[in-house]
Amino acid sequence: MSRGASELLTMQEYDIIVLGTGLKECILSGLLSVSGKKILHIDRNPYYGGESASLSPLDQLYKKFQVSGPPKSMGRGKDWNVDLIPKLVLANGLLVKMLLYSEVTRYLDFKVVGGSYVFRGGKVHKVPSTEAEAMASDLMGMFDKRRFRKLLQFIQNFEEGDRRTHHEIDPSRTTMREVFRHFDLGQDVIEFMGHAMALQQTDGYLDQPCINTIRRIRLYTDSLTRCDQSPFLYPVYGLGELPQGFARLSTGHGGTYKLNRQVDDIFMEDGKVVGIKSGKDIFRCKQLICDPSYMPNRVKKVGRVIRAICLLNHPIKNTHDASSCHIVIPQSQVNRKSDIYICMVSYTHSVAAEGRYIAVVSTTVETSNPEKEVQPGLALLEPIQQKFVSISNFMVPTDDGRRSQVFVSRSYDATAHFETECDDIKDMYYRITGKEFTPADIQRDQFDDEDDN
Repeated sequence: MSRGASELLTMQEYDIIVLGTGLKECILSGLLSVSGKKILHIDRNPYYGGESASLSPLDQLYKKFQVSGPPKSMGRGKDWNVDLIPKLVLANGLLVKMLLYSEVTRYLDFKVVGGSYVFRGGKVHKVPSTEAEAMASDLMGMFDKRRFRKLLQFIQNFEEGDRRTHHEIDPSRTTMREVFRHFDLGQDVIEFMGHAMALQQTDGYLDQPCINTIRRIRLYTDSLTRCDQSPFLYPVYGLGELPQGFARLSTGHGGTYKLNRQVDDIFMEDGKVVGIKSGKDIFRCKQLICDPSYMPNRVKKVGRVIRAICLLNHPIKNTHDASSCHIVIPQSQVNRKSDIYICMVSYTHSVAAEGRYIAVVSTTVETSNPEKEVQPGLALLEPIQQKFVSISNFMVPTDDGRRSQVFVSRSYDATAHFETECDDIKDMYYRITGKEFTPADIQRDQFDDEDDN
């Protein structure tokens, strides 16, 4: 339905209306509120998080997937906070910079994830986090260890604006395959560097300019220097704390939140958004931000993602009994086109009952039998006490929103980290404001890491 702008002039006015309380929408709302925008935030759900919500108590998870239970053996239901879309936070990544820039860290506590692993040859191997671990690793032979070290030194010393650090490698033209060949690295090292360190989702990166992969490996190693055990962090009480933290930021700067409210109509005038209707209320706005579920006519399906949430009473084998970890199963190890990811957290993060673990296996769907596709990951988790499987469409906006001033986020992908989601947030911020999101340089001692013990 479309209504003339003149009919909305007397309605409540906002600079921006945000529909949905997923993490992306809440981050954008918080950042834009800080910049002085008057924002109204509406969600059809009575809780924060939307598609990426954390469910508590435990019976809410069973109800969502229409499974009877939970049994008493699972402990107290209120001790569980289960993420529907679990993702870990790179310690030096963009999300941490957003948290520090906005000071949302005052609402949150984080713990370091126990380890980062890669699957090869039917077994889970730890991705080296120190030079000593690299020298002892069975992921590579002695000669490759030396070459691996030389490539890491090159990446650590690489400065995009200083050609003297490029060693005759043109970062905008030389492919990553050529870089690996330049350092004479074997296929085994290439695989874990590309997928477990650069966190590339497919092997397509090998024939693309090397600069993106160099940045990704640099981000991984810089994150390691802050945490030692692994490059990842995870919030105490689960990811549900993140959208609530940014919501508190927004309300502190005048933002308004209305939960459990349906959006009945979105008004357009001359191809641009001018307002929305919710119940008996009409709200006027200049810009609209939303997740794909609020604008089905402005998104298209480009794939599907399967996630299997598994409740365990034990850590994953071959992870040194880590209470949390990130595991990548590279595509070539299981004859696929895309990787499989495992994200495990536990009672040490106050998201499960004492002695319990939550592991989620996810991947991009490639066949007509998605559950079979995650089987290699599920096999690593056995025995599994309870499993919940979801398959969702991966939606992307059909346009950039500049003409209509309607900005739609992408669906959450299969990865078990936030960097791809932060790329979407950063891109949306630029299209909404016309400015790059460039938080000031963050000092290491501004972020207080805790051990995962």
